[in-house]
Order: sequence, then structure tokens, then C-alpha cells
Amino acid sequence: MNPTSKFRIESDLLGEQNVPATALYGIQTQRANQNFNITGVPISHFPELVVALAMVKLAAAKANQRHGLLSNDKAKVIIEACEDLISGQYHDAFIVDLIQGGAGTSTNMNANEVIANIGLAKMGFELGQYQYLHPNNDVNQSQSTNDVYPSAARLAVIFAAQPLKAAVNRLQDSLAQKADEFADVLKMGRTQMQDAVPMTLGQEFSAFASDLGGEVAQIDHSCHQLCEVNLGGTAIGTGINAPNGYAETVVGELTQISGLPIHLAKDLIAASSDMGAFVKFSGTLRRLAIKLSKLSNDLRLLSSGPRTGLGEINLPAVQPGSSIMPGKVNPVIPEAVNQTAFQVMGTDMSITIAAEAGQLQLNAMEPLIIYNLLNNARMLEKAIHMLDTLCIQGITANKDHCASHVKNSIGIVTALVPHIGYENATRIAEQALMSGVSVPDLVRQENLLTEEELEEILSLGNMIHNW
Repeated sequence: MNPTSKFRIESDLLGEQNVPATALYGIQTQRANQNFNITGVPISHFPELVVALAMVKLAAAKANQRHGLLSNDKAKVIIEACEDLISGQYHDAFIVDLIQGGAGTSTNMNANEVIANIGLAKMGFELGQYQYLHPNNDVNQSQSTNDVYPSAARLAVIFAAQPLKAAVNRLQDSLAQKADEFADVLKMGRTQMQDAVPMTLGQEFSAFASDLGGEVAQIDHSCHQLCEVNLGGTAIGTGINAPNGYAETVVGELTQISGLPIHLAKDLIAASSDMGAFVKFSGTLRRLAIKLSKLSNDLRLLSSGPRTGLGEINLPAVQPGSSIMPGKVNPVIPEAVNQTAFQVMGTDMSITIAAEAGQLQLNAMEPLIIYNLLNNARMLEKAIHMLDTLCIQGITANKDHCASHVKNSIGIVTALVPHIGYENATRIAEQALMSGVSVPDLVRQENLLTEEELEEILSLGNMIHNW
């Protein structure tokens, strides 16, 4: 290569191409970049995927060295290159679009070429001088895209789940704090959008917090299933081109490198095409999305108004709400969470279809699955953080307005049923509805209970049970 040239010439099965002289990627990455421009989202958009790929390649290099397949000099620079990627360096060289044909081959080759070229630079050679360190012969030794890509993807999804779990925990804590803050705010509960029986706003927010209580455990369970890998199975799970014992060695190395309880699948052929763990994780995200959307719906209802809606709580005003209606402030944060949830629910179906579309010994649709899982985990984490910091933490209660709803509600007649009977209670409720007179006043008019009895029955302690 001419030292002043802006390009170097690389060749592959299809011929030669000019590759930018300073590019850490090579010809196969460049072809993929030319072919696939679908999402505009490159591999580097998800650092956890780059790190996971580097961890798999690092484990493979160490395993190959232990089995005598890789010289110490080559192993050393490959290991160092992988460690550089794990530390966050050179991620901008991962340029291939996440959605691609080839079952992830372009992603694997992007990693192979970048690691080879980093290694060549460490050895003192020019980029692209693969006769000294080859992307396939050395970096990809004892491997196939078909075991590297899904194994790295599993790690990446587990890594992406960690900030999501932290966000869920913080949101649950904020809801629990609001439950304590609103413990003495009496309000009406509602079923089927109709008045039901009294409760406290604290109980309502406590229920919101409890509803999220099991989600972190669900995520953990899904991540545990992702710890089973087919690494070492190479092309279809038979382990072709890998030495005896390599699979156990490389998985052991990956366990130490990642700090995760990675283990080898019992049937590597089945594991090479099985997308079940990804489907389970997607279902876990869908479940969380549904709960977040329901919470957002409730927040929008409870804050509706300010004069003609329920108006029981106030959401923080974060921006003006209308270009035509002065003074209008919309519940934009819960609305954004709703839309995030809808996206997750919709792409869960895409993941399901892609998982079903696998044929024989491989599923070529893995890139769509991985793109959506990583994107959904990140979107949910950001949406939860937004909901927590810009909405939940700043919610205030309209205590007097809540109390007036209870006072004027027909629903409190339910508490009187054990004392005046169902028929009397039904008649009182109908009269209250038709006349506009409150339930307590009608009971007083008919002398169905003494004032002391009525006050005791309708007291906060009697109507609200804190189990």
C-alpha cells in the first residue's frame, strides 16, 4: 500500500475493493455496509453487543491458545485487541446495520476484521496485512457465526437488562414513597370506570408499586435462560473444525471473562437454531411494558381535568400542552411511556415471527430478534427513568377534592349494607342518585342509624383496611 494513499486494496471471494486506509474494518464489513442500510442503526449503537462480541472472541483466543491452535504471539495481540474493545475503545469501527442478511455473518466478520487490524497495528504491521494475522484463520479459529453470534447476543441482552432492572427498582421505590406520602388521602376507588368503594390514594400508589414487584425477578429468570450457549458447536452444532474439548474450554473461559454463569447447551445442534430464550426475554419485556402502560393510563385518568376530569392528582407540568389552547398542560410523560410500551408489544410479535421462521439447523432471522431485544430493553429503561424522575417523584394530591368525591359518592352505601340491609342500601343509593342528596343525609332522614353509628361505620378506619 502506498503510504500516501487514502485506500488499501483488499480481496475476498467476490473480488477486490478499495477500503479506507485507516479503517479498522475490512472488505467484508464494507460490503455489508454497502448492502444493508435498513435501520441506520450500526452495531456500535449498542456498546453491550460490541463488548459481548469481544468477550466471545477473547474466550475463543484463550481456548485456541490452550489447545495449541494459536501461537502465543498471535493469541497475545488478539487478547489485547479484545480487551481494548471491552474497555470501550474502537467501537466506532463496528459499522454494519443491525438488521442484515446472513444470520449475523456480517456482524461476526466486522468483529473479526476489527480485532485482526487492531492486532496487526500492535504487531507493527499495516492494516489489512492479513498474512500476519487473519480475520478468519486466526481471530475466527474454531468458530462459526452460528455459534459466535447467538452466544454474544445472549450476553448483550443480559448486559442490557441490568440498567433496566435498576430503573424498575427505582420506579418501584418512588411509587412506594408516594404511597407513604398519600397514606391519609381518602378517595373513591373505581371499577369499570364507575364509583366503587373508598380507599386511600396511598393504597392506590402502593398497589402500583406492588404491581412492579415481581418484574425484576422475571427479568432475572429470563436472563438465566440466556446463559445457555451453543459456543463451540461451530456451524450447526456438530463442532466441525474445533478440537475435542474445545466447547467446554471456550465456555469456561467465557464464564470467567463475563462473570456470568454461562453454561454449554446439552444439545448443541438443537441450540444452534433454538430462539426460545430470546422469545422468553421478549415476553418478559412485553409483560413489563403492559404494566407500565396500565400505570400510565391510570395516571392520565387520575390527573384528568383540571376542572372537568377526576383531578385527584397533579402531574408535574413539564411543557406547555397546546399551540391553540392557552394554559393547557398535557400528561406528556405518561403518554410517551404508553407509546414506548406499544412499540415493545408490537416488536414482541416481530420477534415471535422471526423465531418461528427458523429453518432446519439455523435461524437466519436472528439479527431482527437481537435488534429488537436490545432496542426494547434500552427504550424501556429510558422510559422508566423518564416516568420516575419527570413524573412520579413530582406528583401531588388534591386531598380536599378527593374527600369531596367520597362525600358525594353513592359508593359509600356499600359500607352500610351489613347494618341496614341490602334492600335498604339499594333504595338509599337510588334516592341519592335521583335527588342529589348525599347517602349519609338520607340515612339520617330515615333514622336508619344513629349519628354515632353512622360516623363509626363511615370512619376512615372502618372503610379502609390496611392489610
